[in-house]
Amino acid sequence: MTEATQAVGAVASSTTSRGIELLGRRYLESLRVRGYAEESLKNKRAFLDRFARWCADRGVEDAGDVTKAMIERYRQWLFYYRKKNGKPMVNRSQYSHVVLVRGLFRWLSQQSVILTNPAAELDMPRVDKTLPRHVLTLREVESLLGQPEVTEPLGLRDRAIMETLYSTGMRRAEVVHLGLHDVSWDRGTILIRQGKGHKDRVVPIGERALGWLRKYVEEVRPRFVVEPDGGILFLNVQGGMLGPKHLSRVVGRYVEQSKLGKVGSCHLLRHTMATLMLENGADVRYIQAILGHVELSTTEVYTHVSIRKLKEVHAATHPGSATRKARPAEAEVSADSLLGALEAEAAEEKTVSDAAADASDEELSP
Repeated sequence: MTEATQAVGAVASSTTSRGIELLGRRYLESLRVRGYAEESLKNKRAFLDRFARWCADRGVEDAGDVTKAMIERYRQWLFYYRKKNGKPMVNRSQYSHVVLVRGLFRWLSQQSVILTNPAAELDMPRVDKTLPRHVLTLREVESLLGQPEVTEPLGLRDRAIMETLYSTGMRRAEVVHLGLHDVSWDRGTILIRQGKGHKDRVVPIGERALGWLRKYVEEVRPRFVVEPDGGILFLNVQGGMLGPKHLSRVVGRYVEQSKLGKVGSCHLLRHTMATLMLENGADVRYIQAILGHVELSTTEVYTHVSIRKLKEVHAATHPGSATRKARPAEAEVSADSLLGALEAEAAEEKTVSDAAADASDEELSP
């Protein structure tokens, strides 16, 4: 047995009142070493903390005392659980909770902390495949983009953010980490560093969005920046980086303000960008490359698609960039996979946000 394994075992035996929680921390540290993003680890910690507290409420303090039947009861508890608003957890949220518990016990078994893995043959919750429920029409997205008061510094910043989201289809976490030097003004592209899956990619940005971005950089960002300038593109009024949740609140407030009868935030613009480009005839493969999807219903590698070709497709099919009237096109079979993946992303993002909020201020009942 290695020293690391002995240390983990010692933690479980010496502090049984928090054994599951502490071992969960060790498991998350192993994921950190493997390259998982900090935001992802923060959400996973909220999930594991929920399981640890559930176990403690039932008198189980040591990971070795957890049985398959107990994890099954936890899965059933998730099914009947109701959030503060009285609504149940969606299936994808239940799945995310259980799959992390399964991963924890697989790791504990591999580290010889427990003799047998109680989650080895666990029945997983079913995950429904759904398409995006809320997608904006061209008229609606233009109404949304027109909501910020661009004569005010924050309004101009917010317009630039939403134009960037809509033009590039970036994830919110990718937007908040953008740097000034990631924008290529001459080429009309943005470099996304260490996106989901720790992969860099270059995406086109339309002329209109680039214009709003330039206006923000020249007129507003200098007012917000605090020296030494760290180079983050979008800043809050204190000169710091915008957090993902803050960004969601900002965009969500404009969605509500626009009174379109639809809900959503950053992912709403990501969905809309992909859907409108599909409707205008873009090949799903190019949209996959722009969105950073590396694994959908096809095995073709899109990382070799040239940025020049992506810019051509973007200019021809993105409503915010097109110089000619958009043309309808037949939907391809693989388009459902693309839109389904987008909905899964949005559901996962909402799941981890809800879980983190619940775990911090909610008492779990039996």
